[in-house]
Amino acid sequence: MVSDDPRVYGKGGLLDQFTNNDMPRIALSVDMLDTGIDIRELVNLVFAKPVYSYTKFWQMIGRGTRLLESHKIKPWCTEKDLFLILDCWDNFEYFKLSPKGKETTVQIPLPVRFVGIRLDKIEKAIDIQNDTIAEKEIIKLRQQIQELPKNSVVIQESATDLLKIEDDNFWTKLTHDKIEYLRTTIKPLFRTVSQTDFKMMRFQKDLLETSLAKLANEKEKFETLKDNIVELIGELPLSVNIVAREESIIRLAQTNNYWAKATDRTFDELAEKLSPLMKYRDGDIQALGPARFDFADLLKTKEMVEFGPEHSAVSVSKYREMVEKLIMELTESNPILQKIKDGKEIAEDEVQELVALLHDEHPHITEDLLKNVYRNRKAKFIQFIRHILGLEILESFPETVTKAFEQFIHTHTNLSSRQLDFLDLLQDFILEKETVQKRDLIESPFTVLHPQGIRGLFTPAEINEILELTKRVAA
Repeated sequence: MVSDDPRVYGKGGLLDQFTNNDMPRIALSVDMLDTGIDIRELVNLVFAKPVYSYTKFWQMIGRGTRLLESHKIKPWCTEKDLFLILDCWDNFEYFKLSPKGKETTVQIPLPVRFVGIRLDKIEKAIDIQNDTIAEKEIIKLRQQIQELPKNSVVIQESATDLLKIEDDNFWTKLTHDKIEYLRTTIKPLFRTVSQTDFKMMRFQKDLLETSLAKLANEKEKFETLKDNIVELIGELPLSVNIVAREESIIRLAQTNNYWAKATDRTFDELAEKLSPLMKYRDGDIQALGPARFDFADLLKTKEMVEFGPEHSAVSVSKYREMVEKLIMELTESNPILQKIKDGKEIAEDEVQELVALLHDEHPHITEDLLKNVYRNRKAKFIQFIRHILGLEILESFPETVTKAFEQFIHTHTNLSSRQLDFLDLLQDFILEKETVQKRDLIESPFTVLHPQGIRGLFTPAEINEILELTKRVAA
């Protein structure tokens, strides 16, 4: 539960459910169980992060040490004589050593910092009369503003502020006063951004900051930031096909000559081509940004795949690695694979010849096995080969489902929080079962959100749209 999430408040909200219902029994909260919360049935408290504020420390303990009221006893908590604190971060020890605690600095969310740097660059470009860069960055800023989450309560409450900057005249001559308005009023709204690739955004932010240092002629700062960019690029694994497609610019960007001649267009090109690849980076460090948790009561086991007449068994990732290595090796000498690599069409008899060849190789390769390990039930044999050779990108089933649901939500901007919960649940259901029937939507687990399931949350027209969505992704 976080304070700016509309699902928390009101009758039937998360906080109301936690207070007045038997379930849920566990709440993961961010700065919500300190003041103004009276849930006397709390019997456990877990400190899952360091707490440095003396006041907050005792406020949180105070939420749990309140006694039950004899006239308000609830069936799931009839007595309370103990209160257990699980201190995972030695907070009690800390306050013994530092009784007054310490002031904590506020962590600025990555999207807010990203926009702040863009505003700094626009202002600098205007100051040195570089209209080309200023106009380019203004276009990018306006695009970022357009992508703010319309469903957010924070954004809806700021509609008047946002309306002011929708007028093209606001941007025609961007004065320092207007930039200050954007800084103080619009920039903080970007704390609502959560549905994005934060690894990609972090790299874009670093590139933007480096380009600003170059624009401002801050040579020492530029060198430091540039070295960080080079290090990040150097951690991109060329063994991944989609990364290998950008090998030329990856290698070029690690040379001094490349940076000596770098222009603002250079940074744009790096952002365009390499930022989507940052999620593949070796030794990746979790990018700063809102953390999302999806805990499930499941015991995860390593997925195994059996192949060949002797039913050899290896992990899915290992089998995929073996297949890709074999295909790459055979491509050096096999004329059919060479034709595919060169983008040429191959005849059906050549397809069958290749199928027979790979069937007898080690590892044993079949279309069904490829569909299993690449999580794609619709692709054909040659499509998998093209994917392995880096000629075609095949989405896995989870990627296809996730993208379809994101697009659906993006085009339906008036969905309520309960409807969004239903779509999240439906997406998880499809990812787990890989199928869904119409009758499933009026049964558990969907009846948890409404006794009538989908019928109680959506209109008939909306239900038809959702059914069409499920047919597309889970047919």
